[in-house]
Amino acid sequence: MTQAAEITALTRELLAAHPPAETDRTDFLKARFDAGLAWVHFPKGLGGLAAPRALQAVVDAELAAAGAPDNDPRRIGIGLGMAAPTILKYGSQEVKERFLRPLWIGEEVWCQLFSEPGAGSDLAALGTRAVRDGDDWIVTGQKVWTSSAHVARWAILIARTDPDLPKHRGITYFICDMTDPGVEVRPLRQITGEAEFNEVFLTGVRIPDAHRLGEVGEGWKVAQTTLMNERVSIGGMRLPREGGMIGPVARTWRERPELRTHDLHQRLLTLWVEAEVSRLAGERLRQQLVAGQPGPEGSGMKLAFARLNQEISGLEVELRGEEGLLYDDWTMRRPELVDFTGRDAGYRYLRSKGNSIEGGTSEVLLNIVAERVLGLPSEPRNDKDIAWKDLAR
Repeated sequence: MTQAAEITALTRELLAAHPPAETDRTDFLKARFDAGLAWVHFPKGLGGLAAPRALQAVVDAELAAAGAPDNDPRRIGIGLGMAAPTILKYGSQEVKERFLRPLWIGEEVWCQLFSEPGAGSDLAALGTRAVRDGDDWIVTGQKVWTSSAHVARWAILIARTDPDLPKHRGITYFICDMTDPGVEVRPLRQITGEAEFNEVFLTGVRIPDAHRLGEVGEGWKVAQTTLMNERVSIGGMRLPREGGMIGPVARTWRERPELRTHDLHQRLLTLWVEAEVSRLAGERLRQQLVAGQPGPEGSGMKLAFARLNQEISGLEVELRGEEGLLYDDWTMRRPELVDFTGRDAGYRYLRSKGNSIEGGTSEVLLNIVAERVLGLPSEPRNDKDIAWKDLAR
């Protein structure tokens, strides 16, 4: 199944059998998954056809032209961009069959239980413990900055299973049921007024060993698959020209000539070009994914995404003058999806401040680019061979 003509024919068969205008949205998505047109590069029976990844664009174009519904990717982005590729690579066949279909359809929302109050930038220093109890693991600890935890059914989780090993080697990766006893989710109100993030407390949560991804003690290696995909999904998301943060600024410039100044014009031109370069670099990065797994280049894209969003949103506030200081609504809300560009200029300015923290801080990503892309010497790390339990905290 490698030819675009074959993929096109299958897509049209799906549309003929399930006309979008006459088919329930969820039923259409289920039929699409079962036809192998969800992720064409995934294996047959798991939403794919074992076809080249590039052919997904053929499917998407056909379905968009027919007005077919999508799976609301912004709402389920963590599942699609982070959980799914990790499950595909490390999950058992039973785990893949259980989780991938409802994940892609959007019936089950996912969140990420990685960061902790004492292990954010230094993620491998995490202290949440998982202790083996027969066929289960009992997990106790605290996670933080967890997007969508308040609506999530499942979570990808890393926990320490051997404190006698150095911090990177005593971690194991699990799938956690967010509805289980012992899971408590509390909102974290942000500078925007919303509580998009949460802190999650785990008290004696029982996770079956069947929901472990990868081998015991190899959770750090498994987590790298998640993190690399996360940075691509955040920094390399597919956008049209003037998509993302640059769009509202460009529209305001065209529609409000009275706001224009020479200095703002020069800055806007520079940022418009940089945004377009970043967009095209993201397209190239996605094409490279056809040949294999995402690499450290995704960290560079995530860096550019954060810097551009913050500079562009700052320019928009200046361009709007006194209007840019207004804020539409400070109501405490717990949104179901992350919205970087919605609402007004004030919201975009404040929300962009988190872009250099979420998905890996810019400082950490600079180290990754320096060491793994540019080949520069690694920073001295004196704790690499010390047992986690002996580290100063």
